[in-house]
Amino acid sequence: MEIRNVAIIAHVDHGKTTLVDAILKQTGVFRDNQQVEDRVLDSNALERERGITILAKNIAVLYQDHKINIVDTPGHADFGGEVERILTMVDGALLVVDAVEGPMPQTRFVLQKALEHGLSPIVVVNKIDRPFSEPDRVVEEVFDLLVTLGANDQQLEFPVFYASALSGKASAEQDVLEETGANILPILDGIIEYVPAPEVIRDGPLQMLVTNLDYDDYVGRIALGRVRSGQIRQGQEIIITHSDRDTSRKGKIAQLYTFSGLKRIPTATVFSGDIAAFSGIESVQIGETINQLDHPWPLPAIQVDEPTLTMIFRVNDGPFSGREGDYLTSRHIRDRLLREEKTNVALRVEETDSPDTFRVSGRGELHLSVLIETMRRERYEFCVSKPEPILRHSESGVEEPFEHLVIDVPQAHLGAVMELIGQRKGETQSMDPLGEDRLRVQFLVPARGLIGFASTFLTETKGYGIMHHVFSHYGPWTGTIPQRSNGSMIAWEAGATTSYALANLEQRGVLFVGPGTDVYPGMIVGENNRPDDLDVNVAKKKHVTNMRASGSDDTVKLTPPRQLSLEQAIAYLANDEYLEVTPKSLRLRKAVLGRQERDKLRKN
Repeated sequence: MEIRNVAIIAHVDHGKTTLVDAILKQTGVFRDNQQVEDRVLDSNALERERGITILAKNIAVLYQDHKINIVDTPGHADFGGEVERILTMVDGALLVVDAVEGPMPQTRFVLQKALEHGLSPIVVVNKIDRPFSEPDRVVEEVFDLLVTLGANDQQLEFPVFYASALSGKASAEQDVLEETGANILPILDGIIEYVPAPEVIRDGPLQMLVTNLDYDDYVGRIALGRVRSGQIRQGQEIIITHSDRDTSRKGKIAQLYTFSGLKRIPTATVFSGDIAAFSGIESVQIGETINQLDHPWPLPAIQVDEPTLTMIFRVNDGPFSGREGDYLTSRHIRDRLLREEKTNVALRVEETDSPDTFRVSGRGELHLSVLIETMRRERYEFCVSKPEPILRHSESGVEEPFEHLVIDVPQAHLGAVMELIGQRKGETQSMDPLGEDRLRVQFLVPARGLIGFASTFLTETKGYGIMHHVFSHYGPWTGTIPQRSNGSMIAWEAGATTSYALANLEQRGVLFVGPGTDVYPGMIVGENNRPDDLDVNVAKKKHVTNMRASGSDDTVKLTPPRQLSLEQAIAYLANDEYLEVTPKSLRLRKAVLGRQERDKLRKN
């Protein structure tokens, strides 16, 4: 049986996970009457909620005497570490592009990575049944993008398929939806025809690069990768090597698996060219090579782009520590972060002078916020600081990371958006009409200027704006960018908030808490209208006299408090503030809780 290994690459929401659903259904992986969730590969709860792919996953289908291993990769540049790993396992790429939007920033990012690995793309123009779809224009834009990225002649002669993944139809012709009996299988025919068979050494010594890790409660750590040379057998004694460091050690393969549909299937042997998974070696790491005992022969380790943003994770030392979380200590947090670093190759974790504080660096705001959200769902409790860019020092001075930002926006809102980006030191690169009253504008913006930009952008465009960004390059420091212009309202005593106290404060700013909320000294309860911080008493009760009854407080009408999402709370933070993250709550607080201590620091 011949093997084909292919990755599906695309911008966020261009339909690659839906395309995989259609392939699984039409190749008989699911029974005709089986109830199957949409976007079956986005199995992680966070992926389903956000509608994005975060973790790379692989499936295998049998079609016309071929085993086709298909890997679904993330479209977000923040998860570029996942993309880098996967591209070392495949020999071709399905490039899925929306028939209306065309190539977008993450299309460019993932395609560039594929070209660097020498892969030739098969272009799938998806969603051709959308209103205003222009497949011919999109194909031309893909060609122009490939030229810009330095593709060779073979990569420029790409085959094109037109598809509606949602309808389960594809064809080399544009009138696919009119064809009777049309299905998604022409794309599989294209994979067999255009993706080369894996280059392998069938009779050579064992060589397999570990590109992904999984975990099973019964068998422990599971390593995944493609067998490049020879074969790997269950129960085999092996040696683990690394191309960049001498960490050679022996081990033994316990359970060995191959892939069929969505499942791992136990097997005795996996031959070169196929993707295998094995258990039995708890210490194995991504980037290491599995070799025969008598033939250490490491493959080049995976190279991943360096992080661009960093933030502090620290033990929650607030008065409410331990109320909601199960894992609170520095040992718990340290072990969890180091465990994440082993599988999340684009993440960096550094210990600091304080045993309770860790510096965590990632590829972007989304990359870090997904880690924070995952940890809080695992019942961890901790504090995080405001994200900061990772700077470089060169001969010409200080350099900072820049992002390539693309926005689609109604013309009526363009002026407000241009002003926002100008304040953040952004430079306009191009402006193109998109339909009747929309424009697509491209910018270069310092990465720190985009922290928290998304919520402001949606507010300014009344929800009609669409934005995407991807890391571009390191460039000269652009100077100070105006931060939050308003101070915080800070509770000065512990207690439960009262309607009476909050009603008196409403004209002073925007409140983040409603009545009956427990607060502690140093906790941020709102945003002040003025630039300075304001200490307030939100637990103040109305004095009862002959003229005023205590119950009349209940009739006070309050404006609903502003509810901040995780990303909005991180973006709100000032340099002297933390976000307290627990399984049930997100609380903003000052780094120094005591009012007098803060006054001393301010004077100094």
